[in-house]
Formats: sequence, C-alpha cells, structure tokens
Amino acid sequence: MRPFLPTLALLAGAGVLSLTSTTSLSLAAQQISEPFRKSGASVTPAYEGWFTNADGTHTLLIGYLNRNTQQTIEVPIGAGNRFEPGGPDLGQPTVFQPGRQVGAFTITLPKDVDRKARLTWSITANGETHSVPFWMNEPYEVNPWNDVAVGNQPPLIRFDPAGPATQGPIGLLAKAIARTATVSAGLSLPVWATDDAKYSSGSNAPLRNPPPPVILHWSKYRGPGSVTFDKTPPVFEKIAGEGVFNGKATVLARFSAPGEYVLHLDAEDLSGRGGGGEVCCFTTAMVRVTVTP
Repeated sequence: MRPFLPTLALLAGAGVLSLTSTTSLSLAAQQISEPFRKSGASVTPAYEGWFTNADGTHTLLIGYLNRNTQQTIEVPIGAGNRFEPGGPDLGQPTVFQPGRQVGAFTITLPKDVDRKARLTWSITANGETHSVPFWMNEPYEVNPWNDVAVGNQPPLIRFDPAGPATQGPIGLLAKAIARTATVSAGLSLPVWATDDAKYSSGSNAPLRNPPPPVILHWSKYRGPGSVTFDKTPPVFEKIAGEGVFNGKATVLARFSAPGEYVLHLDAEDLSGRGGGGEVCCFTTAMVRVTVTP
C-alpha cells in the first residue's frame, strides 16, 4: 500500500530519456487550488510516483487533472503542451478528458539518471498555464504491481487471445500496438482480460455493491478528428481462463476524419479508477490507429 502523500499540483511516451536539467518549482507553487467548472477551467499535470524496472531503468508515472466537468480539452504538442528538457514531445496526451486521470502515461529514465534532475511538464488550457516538475523524489516511490496488504495485482489484458499480456500502468506511446481502420467502417477493438478479483482500498472493507471485476475505459489520446465508442464501458462476456475472473469485451470505435490517432485504454479492477488512490491496481495501454476514408 502506498503511504499517504499529497499528490503534486493537487492532486508517460518516448524511449529512455536522459535528464540533465535541474529546473525546480516550489511545492507551494505546485499545490494550486482551483474549483471545478463546467468549462473554462485549467488543466494541471499530476505526479503519481516512480518505480524501478527489472532491467534497472526507472519509470515516472504521470497523470493530470482537467478541472472542467463538461469540457474535453485538446492542446497540441508545442508551446502549450511541452516537456523540458528533452521535449516538447515525450509521449504525453494532446487530449485531456474531464476530471482526474491517474497514471495516463509513463516516461522511462536510464539506470544512471541523476535522481535530483527535474523533468517539467507545462500545459496551457483556457488561458492558464500550469507546470509541474517530476523527479525521483524518494517519498514518491510506488509499487503499482502489488498491494501487499491483500495481494492485489493489476488486470492482465490482451488485444489478441494468444498475444502478449499487458499488466500495470505502463502505457507508453512508443509501445502502442498498431491497427488500421476506415472512417466508413470504424474499428472493432476486442480486449481479453484476466484478474484476481481482489481490490485495494484505504480500509479494505468488504464491498457492499461490488462493480464488475474489470471495467474498461477507452478514450482518444491523440488525433485530428473526434472518436466515439459504441459502449462506455463495454460489457464483458465471461470466458474460461486462468484467473478468478476471465472475460472478453469489444467496442467499436468510429472516427470523424482520416489521419493518425492514438487510443488510450484504462483497465480498472475492483479498486476503482487509478487504483482507488492506492496507485495499485490498474492497467493502461495504447493503440495507434491509421484511419483512411
């Protein structure tokens, strides 16, 4: 279980990144209080934490807070949506869904990275700019793979029943699977999921009205046109498998215009979105889609 910490600013991408900058912002500047609105409010980056990978590299887990309840904001890569140093594009979203989006992407750092080096993400939305620095701050080390209190682990998801499994919040633009689609037909997106049907929470009290063991949240991450999904969320068909829960769920994505898109998938378990505040246990993945007429 993650120790309680205030998430930076109220509350990832490319390959391995080398950091040399020591840009800093005070914590007071990061902890910006602003009310939610239907529209016209700002977007703030959010730091969920960092973890070390089996190969010795390190991963920053990053999300955001869109304070608009009814406005999805799009900010292209550039002056209004940039990372420094090494940017502006480090695999961050250009589409910001309403509300708090936990662990939307990751950035991988080399084994020998300077743990005090800062990597800053700046977002300008509705005329306001918010910048948050990310670094390997010791109190923000997290374990998104296992909640030791109950042994909960993130769902395993596959885009092919015999294909490789993805587990944990490791959404990375550079590792997005590739698909093709047409504006006229759209794209069918089947997902196979396996889960232990456990959950993480502050109290680990029994769930009075438990939701489905796995819920899929599809959204547009990048792209020139709008994207709609016919089922939000899709209903799982139970199938045989190795987990306590095994299922298959399919959505049909439709695109308003041809071009290059990235779709984002967040698979939550019984813990809820973003692990219910515990950072464990949820799984993220991305799909690149080339859309023709």
